[in-house]
Amino acid sequence: MSEVRIAVYVCHCGTNIADKVDVAGVREFARRLPGVEVARDYQYMCADPGQELLRSDIRERGINRVVVASCSPRMHEATFRQVLESAGLNGYLFEMANIREHCSWVTEESELATHKARALVAAAVKRVRFHAPLEERYVEVNQKALVVGGGIAGIEAALKIARAGKKVWLVERGPSIGGKMAGLDKTFPTLDCSACILTPKMVEAAQHPKITLLSYSEVEGVDGYVGNFQVTVRRKARYVREEDCTGCGTCYQKCPKKVPSEFDGGLSHRKAIYVPFPQAVPNVPVIDRSNCIRFQTGRCGACEKFCPRDAVDFEQEDEFLTLEVGAVIVATGYETFQPQEAPQWGWGRYENVLTARQLERLVNASGPTGGKVLLRRDGEFTDEVPKSVAVLHCIGSRDENYYPYCSRLCCMASLKLAHLIREKTGAQVYSFYIDIRSAGKGYEEFYTRVQAEGIQFIRGKGAEVLERDGQLYVHAEDTLLGAYREVPVDMVVLSTAVTPAPGAERVAQIFGIQRGQDGFFLESHPKLEPLKTATEGIYIVGCCQGPKDIPDSVAQGAGGAAEVLSLLTAGRVQISPVVAEIDAEACSGCKVCVPLCPYSAIKYDEERGACGVNEALCKGCGTCVASCPSGALSCRHFTDEQIYAQIEEVSSL
Repeated sequence: MSEVRIAVYVCHCGTNIADKVDVAGVREFARRLPGVEVARDYQYMCADPGQELLRSDIRERGINRVVVASCSPRMHEATFRQVLESAGLNGYLFEMANIREHCSWVTEESELATHKARALVAAAVKRVRFHAPLEERYVEVNQKALVVGGGIAGIEAALKIARAGKKVWLVERGPSIGGKMAGLDKTFPTLDCSACILTPKMVEAAQHPKITLLSYSEVEGVDGYVGNFQVTVRRKARYVREEDCTGCGTCYQKCPKKVPSEFDGGLSHRKAIYVPFPQAVPNVPVIDRSNCIRFQTGRCGACEKFCPRDAVDFEQEDEFLTLEVGAVIVATGYETFQPQEAPQWGWGRYENVLTARQLERLVNASGPTGGKVLLRRDGEFTDEVPKSVAVLHCIGSRDENYYPYCSRLCCMASLKLAHLIREKTGAQVYSFYIDIRSAGKGYEEFYTRVQAEGIQFIRGKGAEVLERDGQLYVHAEDTLLGAYREVPVDMVVLSTAVTPAPGAERVAQIFGIQRGQDGFFLESHPKLEPLKTATEGIYIVGCCQGPKDIPDSVAQGAGGAAEVLSLLTAGRVQISPVVAEIDAEACSGCKVCVPLCPYSAIKYDEERGACGVNEALCKGCGTCVASCPSGALSCRHFTDEQIYAQIEEVSSL
C-alpha cells in the first residue's frame, strides 16, 4: 500500500453540531491520529467554499484519503464523493462520520457528545486507510416505461411520459381507468365537475399512440434492474373481445342477473356483465364470472345470444405478457376505512348512515337516485328528502384505535358534501369535526363560504350514532361549549379514513418497495426524494404513497414522469460498485444466500457448482455476506478488514 495521507474535516453544520460538540476539540484530536496530514473545521462543509477547501488540500497537499465528520451519509456522501472525483481522487477513498444524527442531535450533554464524536472520527480514520478505489459502472436504459394504476396520478404520469415521445404501458387492475376520482360528483374547492375534467384525460390516455392501455390486468412479477426491467402482466379474461365490442350495451341490458354495484357503494345494482360507469374507458363490458349464471350453471348465455357483434367469448382465457421497460411508476391508489369495523357509528345497522363515498354517488347525476339526496326505507329509496343531516369527520382517522394519521383530504371533502347536501335539499347540516384542516389553494376560502351558507359546525368528534323510533341521534362532546350533545338527524354521513389499497403488501413484494408503519409505500427520503423508492428505477406517486387530494396527486404524477424521463433520456444509468462478490473456489454451493437476497441478485450456477452475483441487481445490503457459512461472500467497500478496523477503533475510546 502506498503512503496514506488522510485529511479530516469537521463540520459545524451551523449550530446543529457545534451547539453540542466541541468542534475545535475534535479537530485537534483528529490532527494527532496516525496518517492524518490535514485536520480542519468549517461552518458548512457541504457549501461551495467547504468543497473548494477539500479540493485544494487534495491537489496541493497530496491527500489520498478523506474523512468528513458532519451529517448523515444519506444526505451528502454522494456530494463529497463528487468533490473527490473533481479533484482527481477516486470517490470511494472517502469516509463519512455522522456526528450530527449520532451525536449532537441525540446527546444532551456536550462532553458526552464530544467524546462520541472523537470516537466516530477515529473509527472513520482507521477505516479509510483500508479503502480501495472502485469504479462506477453503466448499463444501457430501455426507452419504454410502465405505469401501474390508472387513477388520476397514473393517468397524468402516463400522459406526461407519452407526450415526451416515450412508449408507455398503463396497467389498471379494474375494468376501466379513472380510479376513485371517477366516482366523484364535484371537486373542491372550485366545485367543477369531476367527470368533466377527468374524462378527457382518460380518453386521451386510451387514444394516445404512445400509450398501450392494459385494463383489467395485474402485474404478476418483476425481474431485472434499473433500466432493464422484465415485467410479467396478467390480462384477465373479460370474456368480451375488446376489438369486436362497440359498447352498445345490449349485453348488460339483456342479462337477467343483478348484484350490488361496487361503484355505487352497494346503493344500486349492476348486471353480471357490466361496465362500471357510463364514461368507462375502455367502454367494454366485463363478465363477473363469480355471479354469471352461464359460468355457475352452464345455462343462460343471453349476452352471447343478443350481442350484435358476437363479441362475447366464454372460452376466453387469461393472457400473460412480458414487458421490457426501463422504469416503473407505481400509482395503485388507496381504499377507505370500512366502518363495519366500528359498529358505534351505525354503518350497516342503520340504512340512512352512509359513507362519504356513498353520498358522492347519491349527489351524482349518474348515481342511483339521479343526483337526489333521498332517504331509504326497507332497503329502497323513497321520495323523502332529509330535513337534517350530520357529517362526521375523521371516522377512523386521527384515532389510535384505527388509524392515527390524518387523511388530509377528508375535511375538505366533508365541507364539499355539506355544501352539496345543503344545496340539493335545503336540510340543516351539522358538521362534527376535531379540527378543520384546510391547507391548500382556495381551501380556507371555501371553508368560509360553507360557514356562511348556514352549516352548523360542532367541534367534537361524533362518538356514537344510535337510532330510536326511526330517528337517528349523533352523540358528541362539544368541546367549545364544554357540553355533551345529542343531535337528532335524518341522515348521517361518515367521512372515513384513507387507507392503503387492497393488495398493497403484495405489490410491495413484487416491486421491492418498503412500507411505512401506516401501510403506505415508503419513499426514499420524505423531503429530498419523495417519489423514489429503495429499488432504483421504481417510483411511487399519488395516494399509494400517502393520503393526498387531487391537485397533489396530479403534481406527483407529473413529478414521477419527470423522474422517469430523466432516467430514460440519459440513455444509460450508473450502477454502484458497492456489491457482493463470491469466491467461487470457496463457495460450497449450499445456496443459503439465494432465497435470502431481497433483490434476487444471486443465482446458483449448476456448471460451476457455485453461486454467482448479478452486479446490476445487487444493492450491497450485505444480507448474503452475513449468512454465508463458508465465508465465500464479501461486499466491496464493506470488507471484513474495513469493518473490523472501524469497530476496534470506536470501541477503544
